[in-house]
Amino acid sequence: MRAWRCTSKLEPMRPLSQWPLAERARIAGVFTDIDDTLTTEGAITADALGALADLHAAGIHVIAITGRPVGWSEPFALQWPVDAIVAENGAVALVRDQAGQLRRLYQQAPSVRAANFVRMQKVAQRILSEVPGATLARDSAGRETDIAIDHSEFTHLPAGTIAQVVQLMQSEGMNATVSSIHINGWYGQHNKLLGARWIVRELLGRDLDAQIAQWAYVGDSTNDELMFLHFAHSIGVANIRRFEAQLAHPPRYITPGERGAGFAQVAQALLSRGA
Repeated sequence: MRAWRCTSKLEPMRPLSQWPLAERARIAGVFTDIDDTLTTEGAITADALGALADLHAAGIHVIAITGRPVGWSEPFALQWPVDAIVAENGAVALVRDQAGQLRRLYQQAPSVRAANFVRMQKVAQRILSEVPGATLARDSAGRETDIAIDHSEFTHLPAGTIAQVVQLMQSEGMNATVSSIHINGWYGQHNKLLGARWIVRELLGRDLDAQIAQWAYVGDSTNDELMFLHFAHSIGVANIRRFEAQLAHPPRYITPGERGAGFAQVAQALLSRGA
């Protein structure tokens, strides 16, 4: 059964406490963003890490899906109790095999990735030369399928400059999206939603669209909007309020807590569904 949804600014975000128990009881898996959703001030907190462990112990799938690079994501894919991490906005996934070793799965063929990488570096240099204050994200060395410009992690770019970077990426034929910390640009059809469909098929052998009523999504910014639109069970952690005016499709629910504390509240809502 498809359970896609369409929200607008006329439909305000509801408190997490209004998520019906019957709907929570059907959830078999959770997709979650990482930065400012699982993490707080750049690190995962004990409550969020404990929430991941509790969900795993309860048999609920957890897949992190992020704009962060695959290289940056590797230690977390090894340490966190998650089924997989889908990095670079859906392009590449990290999964553990039965021996606990990480495997990388890609949506693009090696020759396509190589050609796109060269094109992206040229765009990156154009941005750095034409946009005042623009700097590459510090995690850029770990990126294989996209580029990222820092706007709020270690520097601060005003809204007009962020828009300029997005426009420049798009003028070069790139997809562009803005997370809570970076502006990401890439070539290819992948995005967070297509990445979610792909990894559920690759990892679990299932059709996500056919089972989407059994999945929830947790996020915090404008680059989560496509996921908010498609998941009936979509939740924003409280710090999404900073992007609220920019969201044509906000999440259905919002947590009282911000960042990792908010994610822990989502986990508790799921784990208390049989209480």
